[in-house]
Amino acid sequence: MLDMLVRNVTLPDGRSGMDIAIQDGKIVQVDPAIQAQAHTEIDGRGYLASPPFVDSHFHMDAALSLGQPRLNQSGTLLEGIQVWGELKPSLTVESIKQRALEMCRLSISRGILAIRSHVDISDDNLLAVQALLEVREEMRPYLDLQLVAFPQDGYLRYSRAHENLVRALDMGVDLVGGIPHFERTMAEGAEATRALCELAEQRGLRVDMHCDESDDPHSRHIESLAYEAQRLGMQGRVTGSHLTSMHSMDNYYVSKLIPLIREAGVHVIANPLINITLQGRHDTYPKRRGMTRVPELMNAGINVAFGHDCVMDPWYSLGSHDMLEVASMGLHVGQMTGLEQMRQAFAAVTENPARILGLEGYGLEPGCNADFVILQATSPIEALQLKPSRLYVVRRGEVIARTPEQQHFVSLGAGEESVNFSKGLF
Repeated sequence: MLDMLVRNVTLPDGRSGMDIAIQDGKIVQVDPAIQAQAHTEIDGRGYLASPPFVDSHFHMDAALSLGQPRLNQSGTLLEGIQVWGELKPSLTVESIKQRALEMCRLSISRGILAIRSHVDISDDNLLAVQALLEVREEMRPYLDLQLVAFPQDGYLRYSRAHENLVRALDMGVDLVGGIPHFERTMAEGAEATRALCELAEQRGLRVDMHCDESDDPHSRHIESLAYEAQRLGMQGRVTGSHLTSMHSMDNYYVSKLIPLIREAGVHVIANPLINITLQGRHDTYPKRRGMTRVPELMNAGINVAFGHDCVMDPWYSLGSHDMLEVASMGLHVGQMTGLEQMRQAFAAVTENPARILGLEGYGLEPGCNADFVILQATSPIEALQLKPSRLYVVRRGEVIARTPEQQHFVSLGAGEESVNFSKGLF
């Protein structure tokens, strides 16, 4: 007898009426009308079964800290950094951990089962590192959490950043991070990129850098990052996050830059909600959109993901960690409303970030981990349209979150009738 059998679901590739058989935490069969019995059986009612959502760029140490010690009145990046600096002296391991665990529960309820979180190592006590390492272990049965050692105050600009970053890696942090555009000069930014990539290569670790989060078209540290990835043979292990300066670069330079990124095997993460909120602040009109060149990067064969970045913290007062909201914003800002482009936007919060994180056993094929979410929609595009309920969130063959099916009713004089937003057009 099977452990679990999910009946009658639609898969992201369009196959409908499919059953998913699960044994010992693994998917063992995906076919129509599987003839078997199971201890747990779920009727999918034709709804979409998707691999879990993956947030490849997040800041869990700051999440849910909104209003502590005060609100960001201007909503700008610089005031957010100032507010975070004011909060840091009062932080404790327990307070960070409490917020992070609450965030994980909210994330799981949204169908997110893997997160890459940057953690600030510019605190000499490494409180956030300690807290998130504990959270990673406690949540391991339910959530894959990767941690990036992030020198938020600058690797060269902050005197103890190298020491702290090495200590964080020795404690068990997974990746090397950086923020080269925050260094004092372009030259120091390039030097920091080189040093951080060499450190990661020596330790056999991946790299994920905040890179060119700026409106300045001359902020070109992604070029240095791609060069170092190729020089050190780190293709596929390096990620450039944000890259918002690309939205201001001239097309001639970008025509050189995009092939360089592709040749170096560098992944790209855009953060639509935050990028369009924080960028373009010095513009009057016309006002720049702020997000990197997502369609062009995708068309060049570069792996691009969307991240949420912030949830209710000094930099972003909104957010509920809904990756469908992120993908929807990304496709709007990137004008990705063609049918295939919308499917790419869905992939940017599922399979694409799973590749960035190097998740093993991700997917809905036999042999994959039995991790998936059933959404109250009939296709990826309809999921983007409706941002529907996550009816079931399954981790290793166990239901760990569920939401009742959402129903809408109207009374317009002829008695109560239901309203169904699902039209099944895609």
